[in-house]
Amino acid sequence: MRARRPVATALAVVMALLLAGCGAGSRTPAATATLVPCDFPPPRESVDVNVLAYNSSAIDPFTNSMVRSCSKDGVTLHHEPIDYAGQSQKTVATLAGRYGTYDVLETYGLVVPQYASSGKLHPLDDLVDRHGERFGLHQLNPEMREALSYGGELYAIPMQAQMFVMAYREDVFDRLGLRPPRTFAELRDVAARIQRDGGIRYPLALPLLASSDIATAYDAALGSLGTDYVDRETGRPNFDTPQAAEAFEQLRSLLPYMDPQVTTFAQPAVQQQMYNGSAAMSIMFSGRMKDLTEPENSRFAADFAFAPPPSVAGGDVLYNTLSVDGWAIPENTDVDKDLLFQLISAAVGPESSKAAVPGAFPAREGMVGPDSSPFAEAQLESVGKASPPEPYPWTSRISTATTPIVADVISGRTSVRDGQRRMQEIATAIVAEYRR
Repeated sequence: MRARRPVATALAVVMALLLAGCGAGSRTPAATATLVPCDFPPPRESVDVNVLAYNSSAIDPFTNSMVRSCSKDGVTLHHEPIDYAGQSQKTVATLAGRYGTYDVLETYGLVVPQYASSGKLHPLDDLVDRHGERFGLHQLNPEMREALSYGGELYAIPMQAQMFVMAYREDVFDRLGLRPPRTFAELRDVAARIQRDGGIRYPLALPLLASSDIATAYDAALGSLGTDYVDRETGRPNFDTPQAAEAFEQLRSLLPYMDPQVTTFAQPAVQQQMYNGSAAMSIMFSGRMKDLTEPENSRFAADFAFAPPPSVAGGDVLYNTLSVDGWAIPENTDVDKDLLFQLISAAVGPESSKAAVPGAFPAREGMVGPDSSPFAEAQLESVGKASPPEPYPWTSRISTATTPIVADVISGRTSVRDGQRRMQEIATAIVAEYRR
């Protein structure tokens, strides 16, 4: 029987989750929220529904539409503005007890297996069978549905995804006769040329914040080399493999082209480097790209161009990660789950999905085309070239537990070999808890 982890441990896991969104957004419900069809049988008594979702340009269109459109006929939805870290803490708290504070949760593919395996999220397949045709849920991308499933059961309705995209200064590239790099070797060559001849001392910007983003970067590099955290067939961690060592070496090889303080930079700091011209290339989640195109943010807005991220060593899998967001129903809510399912299904309709572009890449298919935004083509190529998700309850725990070691290795405080050994030991112990 699996032992329950203490709430404090769970909080540490969620706080360090890597698939964060895109910064502060508008208050909910916003006056600009898109009205969507939201029809349901009125409840016998008035119902308050508390929604937990962080604010970002990718998530707000869905949250705002649900709150504005579905607050009627005796149902009132409530959502207070909150950042990602705050949502992470409240998610742990609301799922920890017999009764929760929230009735609808915005959640992520990385944590769904952890919460689903412990019975904290309500399975949705029966509700999809009952209401799916009415809400057009068959039009939601099947890969995104799979990313929010565990054990063959759906636990969240996919809303939108983020994938890595490369932004670069087209004016600098044109002046130096450069093309967007397709491998890390080309990335180093391009960065070295810009550093030497382009007048930019640190031309490359990556979010490598030591407490979170750096683990996402390592996982993306490892995935591009065709390797998972844990072998899918044997259940054995892969941190002692040659690919695990190469992922470290490849990331470390980029350090001469990045600001020495890079391990203190989350995505907003990388955006700032692009805004002010201190970097000429960056790789971030696609939800950050819209901000780069807005003239009020940067005098270089018209100079930014976009491409899919490079692969680490060649091949079809890019230095990439696919982060899928969706709506989940906590098992411990006392609100009718059939009603809640209808609310979250309405929130991912074609109207709200269309309104979310280009800040989001909606799960509803056909919303993003080559002309949707300056970075749409890069998104469309990138989305199909990410390593497949690892839908296991140990994945997020391993990521969190090994993040400090990844930071130590990439920064040079720990050798690659010692880092591999420690990560292998940690991962082996975590996986063993689920094998008992």
